[in-house]
Amino acid sequence: MIKPYLQGDALLKSISTAEPGGAHFALWWLGQSGFLIKWQHHYLLLDPYLSDSLTLKYAQTDKPHVRMTERVIHPTALDFIDVVTSSHNHTDHLDAATLIPLISVNPGLKMVIPEANRSFVCERINCAIDYPVGMSDGTTRQVQHFKFHGIPAAHNELKRNSKGECHYLGYVIEFGPWTVYHSGDTLWYQGMEDLLKPFKVDLALLPINGNKPERRVAGNLDYSEAPRLAQSIGAKLVIPCHYEMFTFNTADPADFKKEADRLGQPAQILACGQPWNSGMIPSGTSKIV
Repeated sequence: MIKPYLQGDALLKSISTAEPGGAHFALWWLGQSGFLIKWQHHYLLLDPYLSDSLTLKYAQTDKPHVRMTERVIHPTALDFIDVVTSSHNHTDHLDAATLIPLISVNPGLKMVIPEANRSFVCERINCAIDYPVGMSDGTTRQVQHFKFHGIPAAHNELKRNSKGECHYLGYVIEFGPWTVYHSGDTLWYQGMEDLLKPFKVDLALLPINGNKPERRVAGNLDYSEAPRLAQSIGAKLVIPCHYEMFTFNTADPADFKKEADRLGQPAQILACGQPWNSGMIPSGTSKIV
């Protein structure tokens, strides 16, 4: 099993001592689509999956979720989080075994979700119906020190409820001088780049595990599409995610980096638990072709 770059107490020390300087922010990949952002001592946790709930759920089935990477940290160790997100209802993005312990140690925690999923979310994590902050496409919400914009995600479809609210979302997040796009789980759909270009994204966090029906799970961008999407929206840097969690649903990040290099799209591969900071973002924009 893959051992995280930093794990447990070593990861906590990295988080607590990180001082990127000036207006810069720090970031850690926590596995799957989970990221932690630290900006001026404010903490944003994106789609965390920090349990073995899926491995246990599917252990005796014909679709076992065999874990590839050790858990990077227990959710109760993260007792300093200001905001947490869920982009959709799949367990690796809305995990009760992660979120219930996390909420218990963060009494002031705000949670951002797709509005269409409110009832499902509240039932899964056993919270009050008015607890989450709901979003849809075109919605903007200021949540603590972070401004969220809802972007539709296609996993595999652009699914909406009867009110037209999206069940699958990505989030463009603005804080200080920075703009980060966390796509959630999505394919590249028509018009997606037009929605994102106006935000002048500094950092795109995109899945690379691809869309393979034989896996019997909804698909994502693949290793070649992720850098091309990043380039098409003018992202200054792209970091891949959604790989090396389960053996049946992964990708090789080296293939992603090779394609990004071919395109001239700045990209950074992180190991699970590895620290990174925004000083590594190139000062220019990517070349759009």
